[in-house]
Amino acid sequence: MRRLELPNDCTRPIQDGGVRDDASAPRPAPLPAGDADLLDAYSQAVIHVVETVSPAVISVTGRGADDRGGSGSGFIVTPDGYALTNSHVVNNRLQLVAETADGDRLRTEIIGDDPATDLAVVRLAANGLPHARLGDSAALRVGQLVIAIGSPLGLQSTVSTGVVSATGRSMRGRDGRLIENVIQHAAPINPGNSGGPLVDSRGLVVGINTAIIALAQGLGFAIPSNTAEWVLGEILTHGQVRRRQLGIAVQVTRLPRALVRELDLLADQAVEVREVTRGSVAAAAGLDPGDLIVALAGRLVTSIDDLHRLLMMVPTDRGFELTILRHERLQTVQVPAP
Repeated sequence: MRRLELPNDCTRPIQDGGVRDDASAPRPAPLPAGDADLLDAYSQAVIHVVETVSPAVISVTGRGADDRGGSGSGFIVTPDGYALTNSHVVNNRLQLVAETADGDRLRTEIIGDDPATDLAVVRLAANGLPHARLGDSAALRVGQLVIAIGSPLGLQSTVSTGVVSATGRSMRGRDGRLIENVIQHAAPINPGNSGGPLVDSRGLVVGINTAIIALAQGLGFAIPSNTAEWVLGEILTHGQVRRRQLGIAVQVTRLPRALVRELDLLADQAVEVREVTRGSVAAAAGLDPGDLIVALAGRLVTSIDDLHRLLMMVPTDRGFELTILRHERLQTVQVPAP
């Protein structure tokens, strides 16, 4: 194998347009006027967003029963102190303190905690506070500019920029449920940014930063603002996030191929009912252990995640249909409204 050796005089010019160390070396050409204007417009957009949103960003710290501390970010959404952050930032914390962009440290209480979406609503003990507005995360497009703002480790208004890398991702919450429509983005974040806003170029919050993948640079994830708006409304109106519960214990089971062909089923997996809680809506619907759920409200069910996702889509005040296999025959049962 040939070795590439540098000459003793490493400062002499390198031929054929290489790097030079002498005064005659070519200097980088200035940016064309159009490119300079474009860069300035980008900077001005980011600056405007930061100046608009960062006054509403808070640092949240607290201690748990085991005296272990934790911290993260959040942002105020109403003038009377309601704020959004991550569930894992406030979970099991007995005392919380929020520090505003102005440096004020305010007593903070947990209003509602929803581990299934990794979101929590807290309230700061103050009024007349600057607040951020939630945007429409469904309108996000891959490649769109986004800005992550947080207060990691008490460092106020830490800002990073990137683009939406993907939409419609899913990740598992602390309670085991899948969080749907997660935003993947390239704005660098760190654990202290958890709970901070992900903002579009108009200064609207389109996501709540929730996670990074260790050792994977440029991979950040945010809960969509539309999910956050729903969770906020549920908690402020009802004190908790209401979800339909069937009252059953289940497991995924594979169906015999012959049965799939005979009944012209669309999948070879179903969710098997193992137990039915007495007095539950499942009991009222007549579900029995051994029943195989293959569809909910006409939508295919092949996993427990499917069941959870479809139950969240059903209005909480309405009944719905379950399609089941019982004794190798398809049947429809009516699940009543709670």
